[in-house]
Parts: sequence; C-alpha cells; structure tokens
Amino acid sequence: MLANGAKLGYKKKGAGEDYTDLTGLKEIPELGDDPEKVENTGLADKVKQYEFGIGDAGDLTYKFKYENTSETSPYRVMRLAAATKEVLSFCETLPDGTKYEYDAQVSVKRSGGGVNGVMEWDLNMALQSEIKVTDPAAA
Repeated sequence: MLANGAKLGYKKKGAGEDYTDLTGLKEIPELGDDPEKVENTGLADKVKQYEFGIGDAGDLTYKFKYENTSETSPYRVMRLAAATKEVLSFCETLPDGTKYEYDAQVSVKRSGGGVNGVMEWDLNMALQSEIKVTDPAAA
C-alpha cells in the first residue's frame, strides 16, 4: 500500500469534535514501540532470562510543506501549541482506513532552503498516551 492519501488530524485533548486535518502532509513516521528487554535471571537458571518492559515509540516526526499564509495555517497553529506546551489529541489515518490515535506535545522546526529547494517543516511529537490502533471495517 502506498502512503499517498494518509492524513494527520488534531483536536483539543478531550474534545468531542472531529479532528481537523493538517494540510500539506508529506511524510509520516514509523508507528509502534520497541519494548525494552529487561534481564530477569534467577539464581537457579542455567541461562539468562529476559522479559519485555515498557515500550518506547522513539522519535515521531511528520514532515509538511511550508505554508504560513493565514492564522489557520498548520505551521502557525502547531507553533502556538508548541509555545504553550499544550497537549493535543492526534489521529493518523491511512488510506485503508486504519487509525492511530494518541495525545502528544509538539515541537516545530522549519527546514533551511536553497536554489530550487522546497521549504518544509517538521512536527515532532512527545507522546503523552498510548497509541490506540483502530483497524478498518471489513469490506
């Protein structure tokens, strides 16, 4: 499946309204977690024993086309959320209908530029919840 058509929406944490899509999305990150492998060997064990601890989702960075022409431009809205350290709810929706929902604080970083180089900005997430996955309905 191609990533074309993937969307990222946001809303105020705990709000009941629909998600507002952030326009200009160019790239989505890997989603999931890598649980830490914790050594838990007893004195009677012949080999080391391990179990998985809590997971780490790692760096979640979304890449967008730069556009800052209005108060509702995603770049401007997310910069404000970053400045106030507001926790927002996000929903990434894939073309097949799979949804990933989570809460996060954000930071925003604009790219540099050059001759014939496009301007972009990165939206970095600091997770504040687990990632809830909703599978698409069967066809």
